[in-house]
Amino acid sequence: MAEIQTYDAIVIGAGQGGGPLASALEQSGKKVAMVEREHVGGTCVNEGCTPTKTMVASARVAYLARRGADYGVSTGPVSVDIEVVRKRKRDIVDSFRSGSERRLVSSGVDLLMGEGEFTGPKRLRVTLNDGGVREIEAETIIINTGLRPATPPLEGIATIPTLNSTSIMELDSVPEHLLVIGGGYIGLEFGQMFRRFGSQVTVIQRGARLLSREDKDVAEEVAKILREDGIEILLQTKLKRVTKDASGKIHLTVETPEGERTLVGSHLLLASGRVPNTDKLNLAATDVEANEHGLIQVNDKLETNVSGIYAIGDVKGGPAFTHISYDDFRILRTNLIENGNASIKDRLLPYTVFIDPQLGRVGLSEEEARKQGLDIRVAKMPMSYVARALETDESRGFMKAIVDPRTKQILGAAVLGLEGGEVMAMLQIAMMGKLPYTALRDGVFSHPNLSESLNNLFSMLDQ
Repeated sequence: MAEIQTYDAIVIGAGQGGGPLASALEQSGKKVAMVEREHVGGTCVNEGCTPTKTMVASARVAYLARRGADYGVSTGPVSVDIEVVRKRKRDIVDSFRSGSERRLVSSGVDLLMGEGEFTGPKRLRVTLNDGGVREIEAETIIINTGLRPATPPLEGIATIPTLNSTSIMELDSVPEHLLVIGGGYIGLEFGQMFRRFGSQVTVIQRGARLLSREDKDVAEEVAKILREDGIEILLQTKLKRVTKDASGKIHLTVETPEGERTLVGSHLLLASGRVPNTDKLNLAATDVEANEHGLIQVNDKLETNVSGIYAIGDVKGGPAFTHISYDDFRILRTNLIENGNASIKDRLLPYTVFIDPQLGRVGLSEEEARKQGLDIRVAKMPMSYVARALETDESRGFMKAIVDPRTKQILGAAVLGLEGGEVMAMLQIAMMGKLPYTALRDGVFSHPNLSESLNNLFSMLDQ
């Protein structure tokens, strides 16, 4: 039996919330252990934001190069060297990961690389990756184990080579025809990316619209843009079975509103959901409550039903975004170190979908506001009304904002357009400062910046 080491705090998972929290706890004078199964930095640095946005940038360059003639620039034939794209991605990931690990270790945290599981309410056994076992315990434990790609129930799936959001970035050649199961953020980002790299792409979505959390008009405009880019979008389509022929081609049979159809592709990307990494934690030894999907239940201060055990980041459910995980860290830093009273209640949840043009979203959607019975007005304007978008010949999409006509407060916004995420952030700042929409309508912004478009957007409410 290994000797039990006692710490003041244990953090399980070195993601974008767990790593900074472990360092902050250590620097506050506590003895801290960090348990990490695979690599420091979490999904964001290693398989999510950093690598995907690096590759999205490469895809955008290919897209613009092919459009050179639109701007009066001759470029000649455009080809993509996916191995160079992959190396650029790997180099940036390695740099970010090593930086995250260096900061963690230099703070004094005891980094244990291995798989942790509970053996008691506040005790864990860590099976180290390089051999051996450590038994550790602490009164404060933070679970930050994140999510992983899910495999949809589909006849024949176990016999077919498939890709997920991690493995697709390690391809050494561009797929001839990429079949994408799932019309959410991940599926669309990769679908458009590989279309720009040169693949034929088909996206299969079970629901009636892409991006099911978005308003109908937003989802329809996204579908229109992707179809303009040459991507086939199949909506209200159910998966039936999948097989592979002797040449290695994948045959995916689906049920569309028009009837059964068999799609033939070279690669199959599974992008229809993610599941929590709680199955190996042995939560039964702690009495920590998780829902039927394995997501850990927390209160507004991120504490589970067991006093002293917290969950942060994707593993607790809700929007799975890096900035949310980092804000979870700030909340626990405030409460555990600074004796504050921070809460996740009513915090704004902004996000950007890195298709091109970007979709930036914050606050209530139009449909959410109407479902709540709120009295609202909607300001909506096509990007073709925006001078900067026309000047750069990138005028696809639209922007819209939801406002309260009585208080003139902005309740939410969707910006599908050139640098949509950055424009959305301006609206978010106005919401944070409780500025009335009239302040943006009448504000003097530099011409011809995208910010200037907010004058015209909110002037729509005067018509």
